[in-house]
Amino acid sequence: MRRVVDLVGAPFADGGRGPDSYDCWGLVREVYRRYGVELPNYTGCCYDFERFYEGFLEERPKWTRHEPPDIPTPAVVAIRFNAPFVNHVGVYIGDGKFLHTREKTGVVIELIRSPAWRRRIEGFYTCPLLS
Repeated sequence: MRRVVDLVGAPFADGGRGPDSYDCWGLVREVYRRYGVELPNYTGCCYDFERFYEGFLEERPKWTRHEPPDIPTPAVVAIRFNAPFVNHVGVYIGDGKFLHTREKTGVVIELIRSPAWRRRIEGFYTCPLLS
């Protein structure tokens, strides 16, 4: 968690790729970069949920799905907000917590088991490039 705690409080920006602001995919990319993995960059408006989902679907078969309590760090947290498909992502950082960013909050740490998240989390995925 020490690798990412400095990101907490960074503001949200659509298309944000750091270092001063992030959207959800930009934040995932930054955390993975800190672990030595360069993830592909998806471009487009963060509110274009279908495009985001299509990009996630293209990559997801290459990733490994994990179930609690055996979630490695870091792992992408795939989230559904009132949609039948994934339209938000965060990063599992250990101890039952994940890091994500949203327009109103900026980058925050949340509990995966909180009532706000446990029914919205679709799964936890790790990148095959992470050793």
